[in-house]
Parts: sequence; structure tokens; C-alpha cells
Amino acid sequence: MVIKTGLFKWDIKDIAKALKIKETDVRLYFTDGRRISFMLERRLAYEVLKGQLAPSEGAGYDLTDAEGGKWEVRSISRGGIYFCPSYMVGSGRSFNEKGFLKKLKEIKGYIVSDIESFPEIPFWIIPVEQVIKWWEEGKLGTTTKISRQIALNLISSISNNTQSTLR
Repeated sequence: MVIKTGLFKWDIKDIAKALKIKETDVRLYFTDGRRISFMLERRLAYEVLKGQLAPSEGAGYDLTDAEGGKWEVRSISRGGIYFCPSYMVGSGRSFNEKGFLKKLKEIKGYIVSDIESFPEIPFWIIPVEQVIKWWEEGKLGTTTKISRQIALNLISSISNNTQSTLR
């Protein structure tokens, strides 16, 4: 299975100057998954997938590729990453395995980015079959939320000798 990778680069000084904020504030903003997802989703949709954004926040996926395939976008942050649907994450919400497995049947995969590496953010396009394999092997825990280090280790284990770089 080929895992496609890429790298987004930003210039912190240029962003700080354009937004008229401190460089430390730029770093805080760009390493917060709730905030940076807006920009990452757009760059991934238009530059990488040559597709478009989902029609709404409640669409059940984040992006479509040029052929109409549906993709979820996730960020690896200090707190880790989750693969279950967004409606299962947050205060008062809980993981539901049936809902998670249903989601996997509806998408082509996940595009995962390491926002902690800002200003150079690597990303990986991971086919849904790989996420299913991790789930079946128990590598995603009991709720699909895993630590940053576990996520990077899983990606590294499948990336060695099986990746192509997007240009």
C-alpha cells in the first residue's frame, strides 16, 4: 500500500507581519487543530486532491478528491489524534464503534498532518484500508484516540519504503 506524503511550508515572519500579530501568536494559532484545520482543509482540497471542500460542516467528510472520493482531515497535535467521527469527540459525547465503522465505509481515507511541526507541516494520505487494519489490530485503542507518539510511530511503520512524495 503506497502512502502519499507532502509538506506545507509557511513563513512565520510573513504571517505575523500580514496579520499584525506576534510570531508567538502565529505559532499558537497554527498549532491549534481547531483553528488550523480551516487552512489545511483548503490547501489539501485545492492543491493536493484537486477537489473541493464538503458542502457543509455536517457533511460527514471534509473534502472530496477530483473523482468525488470523500476524505477526512485530521491533525496530530500535542493531545494526539482521533479517527472516529467528529460528533463522537468532545464534552458529553462518546465513542460508538458502529458509527465509526460506518464512517470507514463512506470514505477513501484520512489525510493526517503533524501540526506540531509548524511552520513545516508534513502530511500523509492514508487509505481507509490501513486505518481498518490498525483498528482490527487494536492499534487505535478502544476509542480511536491515540497519542501523538503512537500516531507518528504508526505512520512511520507504514511509510518506510511505501511512500511517494507529492509535488
